[in-house]
Amino acid sequence: MIKAIIIEDEQRSAKLLANLLEQYCPEVEVVGNASTVAEGFQLIKKCMPDVIFLDIEMQKETGFDLLNKFEEIKFEIVFTTAFENYALKAIKFCAIDYLLKPIDVDELKAAVEKVVRNHQKNQLNRKLEAFIQNMQNTHPGQFQIALPSTEGLSIVRVSDILYLKSDRQYTVFYLKSGDTIMTSKNMGEYEELLLEHNFFRAHHSSLINLGEVKKYIRGDGGCALMSNGEQIDISKRKRSFPEAFFKAITTPASRL
Repeated sequence: MIKAIIIEDEQRSAKLLANLLEQYCPEVEVVGNASTVAEGFQLIKKCMPDVIFLDIEMQKETGFDLLNKFEEIKFEIVFTTAFENYALKAIKFCAIDYLLKPIDVDELKAAVEKVVRNHQKNQLNRKLEAFIQNMQNTHPGQFQIALPSTEGLSIVRVSDILYLKSDRQYTVFYLKSGDTIMTSKNMGEYEELLLEHNFFRAHHSSLINLGEVKKYIRGDGGCALMSNGEQIDISKRKRSFPEAFFKAITTPASRL
């Protein structure tokens, strides 16, 4: 059994989550509930849960206030929130699980499956370190992204990514260092995160960092010459690429 604690200041939301876990996730046992940071801290120390379902916004406190009380996190975390905000974007970049309220049963079951799968991998502290840095950095170039692969977990600065290429259901990251990282997520999931960070979907199989494009070579669709010498084809349908490239090279903040 997976021992769980729910930390939520709205009693109705806490009860609903507990009922959903009991009904749809029999492998989870809810061993306690807390409605404040202080209560949650004491309950975690007492019960030593495998996972906590942690509300991000709790009146004048946040779930991050609770996490800051621990020198080392020895439990899994699933954040819960009703808001699409900056914190949620940082959570997505660091591959930390979250649930949007109202909670969808299928998403809850998927989150629990990940908890069961990841419980022994001891990767959460590295993800949380990257998340905290993302929350503290307002400069887009300093943002970090967590990339899980078969070899482990890599934390990479967004500005160190040259481009991404899809390989069937996988995505391969090409870095300035010359290293590559293959992840099991599809390109679409990363596109949603990276478009706000100066990336462009050049082709159905490639996503490029506009700050690392050295030259646009015209042609039937054309291609982008990257800083490592690689040429990435531009789809004929991506007619907005020249405009996006010109904007990138003329905006000082884009080269981070």
